[in-house]
Amino acid sequence: MMIYGLNTCAICQKARKALEAAGKDVRFRDVRAEPLSEAELAELVVEFGDRLVDRKSNDYRALNDWLKNSEAEAQISAKPKVMVRPVIRDQDRFYLGWDDAVQKELLPG
Repeated sequence: MMIYGLNTCAICQKARKALEAAGKDVRFRDVRAEPLSEAELAELVVEFGDRLVDRKSNDYRALNDWLKNSEAEAQISAKPKVMVRPVIRDQDRFYLGWDDAVQKELLPG
């Protein structure tokens, strides 16, 4: 299982701890330190579309107008912090965020 997020993201840390406590083999990738490749980003955009970009974040609001009107790939490539976090890959399934629905899918009980 792979979690894409930021080391400084509290929700990413919470998801990682919960999954590890449930006995899952979790790898974590900080998308600032190790940016997504074009192929990885394209795969996530196919899965989530525009939902992959957090348009409510200060980082998104700080983007210039050209980037705000660009595709999600360009926005995330330019500023990885605008990606909604965490993105969790469990084999061939993807999950966005760490809400109750995601937790129900990934955690036992």
